[in-house]
Amino acid sequence: MVTADEFAHQISSASADRVLDLLESALISQRDFHRLFDARLIRVRQRLGLRITQPTSLNGIPSEQEAAFREAYAEAAAQVGQHFLDCGMLTDAWAYFRTIQRPAPVRAAIERRIAELDGSPGPELDELLNLALYEGAHTVEGIRLLLRTHGTCNTVTAMSQVIGQMAPDERRQAAAIMVAHLYRDLQSSVSRDVERREPELKAGQSLRELISGREFLFADGNYHIDVSHLHSIVGFARHLHREDPELRQAIEMSLYGQQLSEHLRYPADVPFDDYYRASEYFLKAVAGEDVDSALGWFQERLEQEPDDTDKRMIAFVMIDLAQRVGRLSQTLDVAAPWLSRMEDPNGFSFSAVCVEAGRLDLLEQAGRTNSDLLALATVQLLKPRL
Repeated sequence: MVTADEFAHQISSASADRVLDLLESALISQRDFHRLFDARLIRVRQRLGLRITQPTSLNGIPSEQEAAFREAYAEAAAQVGQHFLDCGMLTDAWAYFRTIQRPAPVRAAIERRIAELDGSPGPELDELLNLALYEGAHTVEGIRLLLRTHGTCNTVTAMSQVIGQMAPDERRQAAAIMVAHLYRDLQSSVSRDVERREPELKAGQSLRELISGREFLFADGNYHIDVSHLHSIVGFARHLHREDPELRQAIEMSLYGQQLSEHLRYPADVPFDDYYRASEYFLKAVAGEDVDSALGWFQERLEQEPDDTDKRMIAFVMIDLAQRVGRLSQTLDVAAPWLSRMEDPNGFSFSAVCVEAGRLDLLEQAGRTNSDLLALATVQLLKPRL
């Protein structure tokens, strides 16, 4: 490792390019990759004729050079991130790849590292879980690893905490993992209970088949799985898609939940206050079953609900479901009065939903009712394009 005095001697009569070559070489040999990032951007600034102090700052870059500097910044970040990956320093690598929104190299490294783990507690496991799950580097693999090493309870808690920050496809994948896991445990537990009473039970029956006509399974407040886990994971299942096999399992779990004693059913917000029944309607509709019945059930809840805030929540759920089952246009007629003022730039937008459904008539009507000039202008601008 070169000393400061030796380095000073090496660069004393060197050209600018040679100084930077020697600097980068020394920093790589010392594994000082954070400073290497600075060195790479000093080189970029030198080339562009910019001041070389505070080299990683994005402030003060002339507009005509901003694109070139940002491109070089991203390239340098990827190179430095790769150095950290090559040394097995995944958390440091993630700081660079996250900044430039290139998660793939770190995700691949996490998958390789997890495959090598034996699951024993220790700093490496803790680092991987924190990076994958809580830092968001690979949330799905983090859920899978936490489930394998810490069990259902910890994983349900963790997923409840991070699900709001997960991308839609990550929520879907994580939900599938959790549903499949709990379904296996619940099916096995119920099967053992039935076999104690019916030794000749046919093997391999589904949960639906096992509980059908066997009310004794639920007598005297009996249950076969942690009911808090059941409640949470049936809720996670609403992120599944029609083609996911776990969706059918979640429907069967909601049927199981409906037969639990009342005190074993956790309370929930409308329209899922009748939790497992509402979940069955919702999940079956997503699966393409009894769509009209499901939308009719939620509409009836909307019409019977006295509280305006709860009406908005029911209407929002109806729109979410209608988008997923191809019934958006019809459902908007019912839900519009309760959602027409909702315009969240990062969330639900009544205007966007109306445009998606081709219902500019409803958007125009809402604009007139709410004296919303922006909505009326939006309708006018879009009319010639439809």
